[in-house]
Amino acid sequence: MASMAAASTSLQARPRQVVTAVKCFSQGSRSNLSFTLRPLPTRLSVSCAAKPETVDKVCEVVKKQLSLKEGDQVTAATKFAELGADSLDTVEIVMGLEEAFDIEMEEDKAQAIETVEEAAELIEEILKAKA
Repeated sequence: MASMAAASTSLQARPRQVVTAVKCFSQGSRSNLSFTLRPLPTRLSVSCAAKPETVDKVCEVVKKQLSLKEGDQVTAATKFAELGADSLDTVEIVMGLEEAFDIEMEEDKAQAIETVEEAAELIEEILKAKA
């Protein structure tokens, strides 16, 4: 079993197998069974500590700031760099998020944001401290 964990994101892969054939054969007074196993596709599960509505709002801000097409998919695991964002784009995304959520992010924390999920978690942390 392989597993990875980072911050509040967890990703687990569990190898699974299914029996595809069963053979029964006898040799003298002994009977034996033989099983053929075939691996099944791995199932992955990703969990995010931020609320889904926060992640959705962050996704919308990112799409708007990067002028992405309606069909472009942005998820919690999406990295800004994967969307073609450079450092200036990331600053604009942070400014858009500050405006959308009516918050102020510390510069060092804002510079460390690389994914939608990290942005959503930081926003929730700031909103929690603000309340």
